[in-house]
Amino acid sequence: MIAWINVSVLISSVVLFAHFYIKSAGPAALEKKIGEKAYSVCTQYRVVASIFLGIAVFNYVLSYFYPLPLPLPRTFPWSWWGSALVALVIALLGGYIWFKGMKDAGEETMLVKKEHTLYKGIYTKIRHPQAAGEVTYWWVIAFLLNSPFLVLFSFVWIPTFYVMCLAEENDLIIRYGEKYLEYRKNTGFIIPKRSE
Repeated sequence: MIAWINVSVLISSVVLFAHFYIKSAGPAALEKKIGEKAYSVCTQYRVVASIFLGIAVFNYVLSYFYPLPLPLPRTFPWSWWGSALVALVIALLGGYIWFKGMKDAGEETMLVKKEHTLYKGIYTKIRHPQAAGEVTYWWVIAFLLNSPFLVLFSFVWIPTFYVMCLAEENDLIIRYGEKYLEYRKNTGFIIPKRSE
């Protein structure tokens, strides 16, 4: 019973995280309705989204102790150290991209501000480094918990983050217009574009 409740809360947390993050990614559209306070409202949405993200992490851990009765092994056939090594490799690769994206975005990572400019650094190569890095950490957690179910469940985050990135882009087009469209044309989504 606890396992099913936990997974239900996990699924709800994913949906609510995506909902509030998408709302947080629309300050320019919201500003047309409520004025400049849209940016502080969107920051509040982002904080709420982060809370649901934290709940999802807790649900992952709880899933290890209360696994669903599924026809999957509870752990991988190799030792926990093998899974920990896979988690470390993913964490290093994804963490580098995620950290660079947060560093180059600055406080805009959590604070939605009207006066920010288009990013520099890693953002000259890819448009969504934070999403590209952050999404990998669901596999880091899943492998650290040595859970085949969580490794499979983690694929749900790919379309979730993809939709969130599209929502961000729609608002950036409203904010920056042609300048952003040009940036988007010349910069890869999560993989750098090849030089022509």
